[in-house]
Amino acid sequence: MMQTPYQRLAPFIQDYIYSNGWTDLRQSQVEACRVLFETDAHLLIAAGTASGKTEAAFLPILTLLSENPSQTVGALYISPIKALINDQFDRLNDLLKYADLPVWAWHGDVTRSRKKKLLTLPKGILQITPESLESLLINKNAELDRLFGDLRFVVIDEIHAFMGSDRGDQILCQLARLAKQTKNQPRRIGLSATLGDYGLAEDWLRSGTAQSVITPDIQGGARNIQLSIEHFYDPGLVVRAKGETKDSAFNPYHLHLFHQSQGRKCLIFANGRTATEDAIAALREIAQAKGFPDIYHVHHGSISAPLREAAEAAMRKPDTPAVTAATVTFEMGIDLGQLDRVIQLESPSSVASFLQRLGRSGRRGGAAEMRFICAEDKPTGEEPLPEQIPWQLLQAIAIIQLYLEEKWIEPLHSAKYPFSLLYHQTMSVLVSLGELSPGALAQQVLTLAPFRSISQDEYRQMLRHWIEIDHIQKTVEGGLIVGLAGEKIARNFKFYAIFPDVEEYVVKQETKTIGSIVVPPSEGDRFSLAGRIWEVLEVNSKKKIISVQPTKQTGTSTSWRGSAGNIHTRVLQRIRKVLQENTQYPYLQEGAKNRLQAARKLARNGLIQNPVVLLDEEICCLFPWAGTIAFRTLERFLRFHCKPTLGLKSIKARSPYFLIVRLGKCKVESLEYEVRSLAEGRLNLDNLLDLEEAPKLQKYDEFIPPNLLRKSFVSDYLNIDELAKVIQQW
Repeated sequence: MMQTPYQRLAPFIQDYIYSNGWTDLRQSQVEACRVLFETDAHLLIAAGTASGKTEAAFLPILTLLSENPSQTVGALYISPIKALINDQFDRLNDLLKYADLPVWAWHGDVTRSRKKKLLTLPKGILQITPESLESLLINKNAELDRLFGDLRFVVIDEIHAFMGSDRGDQILCQLARLAKQTKNQPRRIGLSATLGDYGLAEDWLRSGTAQSVITPDIQGGARNIQLSIEHFYDPGLVVRAKGETKDSAFNPYHLHLFHQSQGRKCLIFANGRTATEDAIAALREIAQAKGFPDIYHVHHGSISAPLREAAEAAMRKPDTPAVTAATVTFEMGIDLGQLDRVIQLESPSSVASFLQRLGRSGRRGGAAEMRFICAEDKPTGEEPLPEQIPWQLLQAIAIIQLYLEEKWIEPLHSAKYPFSLLYHQTMSVLVSLGELSPGALAQQVLTLAPFRSISQDEYRQMLRHWIEIDHIQKTVEGGLIVGLAGEKIARNFKFYAIFPDVEEYVVKQETKTIGSIVVPPSEGDRFSLAGRIWEVLEVNSKKKIISVQPTKQTGTSTSWRGSAGNIHTRVLQRIRKVLQENTQYPYLQEGAKNRLQAARKLARNGLIQNPVVLLDEEICCLFPWAGTIAFRTLERFLRFHCKPTLGLKSIKARSPYFLIVRLGKCKVESLEYEVRSLAEGRLNLDNLLDLEEAPKLQKYDEFIPPNLLRKSFVSDYLNIDELAKVIQQW
């Protein structure tokens, strides 16, 4: 008689399920067991947040490893962030209490002694980030077979966070190099709650292997979603008399945020670190003035590990109010227990991000509740037409409608010419393997899946360039080794990461580390960090340490570098439709309803009918309704073609919403004619760069020959075909 998935599980796992009061396995877990027990295929588990994806992967993996123990590390779990590793480490340790299978967390915060234990007796499950895996490939190359020679499974969590990025391509390179070194190809399991095109995810997951990928059809059932959007005009700085606690004494935008989160387990998402700091500093001030307890935390990459862990612990503590403002660090699958509410400040940049953040609430079968709060500066009456449009409000509506109406999620865009990553992997291979002939090096690197579009001639050109700048050295025998200049790069711990590193100053209160900031203030200045205001006592530029003390006085916001990411053309097209249609969206609150009505009335005065609008005699505005990449292409067309040809005086852009053009002697009809000509898609994109321009956008672009940087920029950062389609719809 055939066993059920539950009966097939190892006895210690059945005991775990019974002792934790599970009544049955979830569908994702049943289907994962079928695939891993009955086939040799890779597995993609695409299911909603809190659907048991982690257990779906590990229940059958641990069963198979307990029945047939691996002679080395048996399963590799790759995570985008350390916090997720720490969270899953605790969950897996609980699951493995009665099994002879250790779990090892490996990242920058793990002690050297703990890592040494794994290196001494490699077995069980290793949880790691891509950066730490790169370090192992380089520094433990001679031991890779002993560590991973019998590796059976690779679990990649939150694969949507990797796909379409250099960091995701780095993982594909690492897995291919590891398989080549150990002559062993483990099965891959990808986990995600946010995937649009399963086919693209399957192609990515199987990349460089011969196995197929099975994606079970996991029915999530109808989700109970509760959404609301409110809009405010932000009056800016509100001066409050000492001791004043009336509501009128506070910024209405912050007061609304306070009431929405008061006494709740609430997660506040913002689109940048500065916004999280501003929100928590304001909430803490209101709570203190009104005599409420301090339940406020900040969670982002520049907060010290102890403070991040304190925020995570507070959010997990049951039946106790806690409010944390976070960036993408809490988008991932960290288990925060039962949240009362998720609040989004402004609009996320994508449907995918919206779904990730929405999924943080509604766990344990409850309704998923998300409240958007959008704000604009209080109008003066002097704003030009495009700045009278509430772009963040409209974008939030567009993103919600794209999901509700179509279940649409952004497709992933992978770079065709990831030259920065090619430099990184070339140096990594040379450091780890030592001297290689040019042909052997090309065989090791150029065969990796992310580099399939890069020709041998282009690689030869790069090798010659790296030899010229002493990053690679040619030996007497004709082999290649790392040069002196290359050693300084590749032997630095910052080399392991493919994303750019930023010089940050550590902020300390006596011996306690608060976090870090990029731009150092001066002594006596005040700034916000970890949701508090600090006064600078001393700035040690040599050690990059800022000594501070807490203060109750107001301070300035701390700024971090970063971008909101690309916005897809579908989102801009849906914004346009929001302005065109008369639909009354049920989730809009009174302020948002009134603001949308005013925006629609304004838009129907010509903005919708004609994307080129004359603002006065010599200033016009273009509303292209195009996403970030197509918008960038149009902006460069205006600067490099229209400006010299038509004599335009200036071009200012607010990507990807509008462009302000000062016409000079040019007629608006001439400009519109030139722009509409792009609908034929015949533009040579090489003409949209200066003769000497070679944009350096990735970490190691400074080491790439200029002609190849130009090729990469034209291919991966511009798109005339997409722009042509948009213009055809005007």
